[in-house]
Amino acid sequence: MAALAAGGALAGAGCTGPAAGPGAAAGAAAGRAGGTPSAASETGIALRIVAFNDFHGQLEPGALTLRLRDPADPARSWPVGAGGVAQLATLVGRLRAEAPNTLVVSAGDLVGASPLASALFRDEPTIEAMNAIGVDLGVVGNHEFDRGFAELRRLIAGGCHPGGAGEAGTCGGPDGRFAGARFPMIAANVRDASGRAVLPASVVREIAGVRVAFVGAVLRATPSVVVPSGVAGLRFDDEAESINREVASLKAAHGIEAFVAVIHEGGTTTGDWNDAACPGARGEIFRIVDRLRPEVDAVLSGHSHQGYACLRDAPGNPRLPVVQAYANGRGVSVLDLRLDPATGDVLRDRTRIRNLPVANGLAGDRAADAAYPPLPPDPAVQKLVDHYLARVQPLAARPVGRLAGAATRDPSPGGDTALGRLVADAQLAATRAPERGGARIALTNPGGMRADLPCPPAAAPCLVRFSEAFAAQPFGNGLVVMTLTGAQIVAILEQQFSGLNAQRPRVLQPSAGFEWDWRASGAPGSRIVSPRLDGVPIERDGRYRVTVNTFLGDGGDGFDGFLAGTERLGGPLDIDALVGWLGERPLTPIPQAPRVRRLAD
Repeated sequence: MAALAAGGALAGAGCTGPAAGPGAAAGAAAGRAGGTPSAASETGIALRIVAFNDFHGQLEPGALTLRLRDPADPARSWPVGAGGVAQLATLVGRLRAEAPNTLVVSAGDLVGASPLASALFRDEPTIEAMNAIGVDLGVVGNHEFDRGFAELRRLIAGGCHPGGAGEAGTCGGPDGRFAGARFPMIAANVRDASGRAVLPASVVREIAGVRVAFVGAVLRATPSVVVPSGVAGLRFDDEAESINREVASLKAAHGIEAFVAVIHEGGTTTGDWNDAACPGARGEIFRIVDRLRPEVDAVLSGHSHQGYACLRDAPGNPRLPVVQAYANGRGVSVLDLRLDPATGDVLRDRTRIRNLPVANGLAGDRAADAAYPPLPPDPAVQKLVDHYLARVQPLAARPVGRLAGAATRDPSPGGDTALGRLVADAQLAATRAPERGGARIALTNPGGMRADLPCPPAAAPCLVRFSEAFAAQPFGNGLVVMTLTGAQIVAILEQQFSGLNAQRPRVLQPSAGFEWDWRASGAPGSRIVSPRLDGVPIERDGRYRVTVNTFLGDGGDGFDGFLAGTERLGGPLDIDALVGWLGERPLTPIPQAPRVRRLAD
């Protein structure tokens, strides 16, 4: 399997790609892409692509699920326990064993907004796990820039971070070093101020004599969703234009006909994640896809944390596969392509696509487990994870502050909680300064808080350790500050009681100074009463800077009103905001007075 770097220069003729890691990945090394002509038949050369996206350092299975249909009864569905990098390794190994030519691709956000075991070691554990699985290539996502481009280059190239141990721990692996990624990370649309490409635009793999080009792009809106210092001096060009330029160059210079676009940008659909018709398809990825050159044979996408396996009728490019497999290692997209050995192109009528869960059996539903059998963890990858879990324990015990009392998730009659108010106040404080976004309001979702910060009255004041703060805010979501009008804010507050939240209202948690009343008996769209900021009624035409976590900012929990937010600016992780808030004062008071009130019907 030979590789071509961006611009078409041969990057190691005869190279077999990144070295396979231990465990299942090593066992499948012989089945990696780079097969012999014996893989061809009258229907072409088989190439399997296994893709996943938005892994976000999710090494442990945790409590993540996918809601999947009963194969025997599509009207029924279950929450299926899914995720875990060791389980992902097992599934990838099995898929490789089934197909002699297989490539594994990440569609961005491998790292960033990561759980404790990866984040505390600067996401080096995730890169090492991907090496062990045998990832062949990846596109960068916006979160790869969270700590700046220099840190991204270190993750690729290897070497210890000069910051040393502690929260920014480094080189904590079993051998005490960090070798970097054994796979290239690409993006055709990231350039420096002079216009020079700062990452490879593409990677070419040779499959039984046929060259297949993978061309990458990250969302051009990256500067608006990360901290500005992370992308200082870089520009992010139009995704479709950048990919089309690289496709034309590779075709002209090397005669390549088979192209796969790997784009860290996404959309949504209203159908099942394996519904090829993709009903209700919308979002930026589909606008990009519709502008790609017809030579592009498949699109691997990410960023929106959704699941779809579309056959998109793009202009001049009918039935173009466009896939995404949710996020956090819960699923993979499988594309089975056939390559014509005579023309070097993809036989499009032979393409097959599907999404598969990384089932782990942790949801505790026997019927779901029978339909989606749990995957055993790959022993070698699990050993790596266990190593970091053991290493993280002393760091997790670090004190971060003291509480004057308990911050629990017990709701007031209106639906806000002491923990919710505390977290929202922390997020507002982290983004209030003009250079950090100039926020005046922070809103957080109740599902983003997964454990109380207990403090029995007899024990107060109570020491809070990092592990306890992290348990309360375990998802590692970044913060984003956006501009919303007063009317848009009110419409978002109405979504607490409509759509996904119609049967069970989901009350957002507000920061200090922002309050509202609501009445359950109000007509749909008219339940919110008297929203006010610092005692002043919200003005419908007023413009307000509002902080939310990226999950809400992307429309999570049914709050797609946040998608209308403009002038977006990325901020720190939610856990960093909470830890900073707890550490700013000798004793942190608990905001007890409710900010949301339910009126009598």
